[in-house]
Amino acid sequence: MAAVGASELLLKSVKSIAVRFCPFEPNVRHVREFVEKINSKKIRSTNANCDIAVDIRHDRSEPCVDVLFADGERLVIKGSNVTSKEMLLALNVKCASKDQQAKDSGRK
Repeated sequence: MAAVGASELLLKSVKSIAVRFCPFEPNVRHVREFVEKINSKKIRSTNANCDIAVDIRHDRSEPCVDVLFADGERLVIKGSNVTSKEMLLALNVKCASKDQQAKDSGRK
């Protein structure tokens, strides 16, 4: 799997990202790494209007990343069995397809 660099991820089509996790669960390392990556200045600068919220709960819940796109579509990633790279790759693929759709509709 190819590594996703910070320069590759564009949040232009993302309205908000909500990340929820219980810090006392053993499977939250990758979700924390994901939050660290998307909060970098380089990625945040691709869409200053994107709201990134982190909800830390003490309820033993499964880590979850909920991405809301500008067109109303959602991408929900259950974070217990995926790595941060896989989460970034899934988000990158979806953002790239949204950007391509916007370009295609702009041409018509």
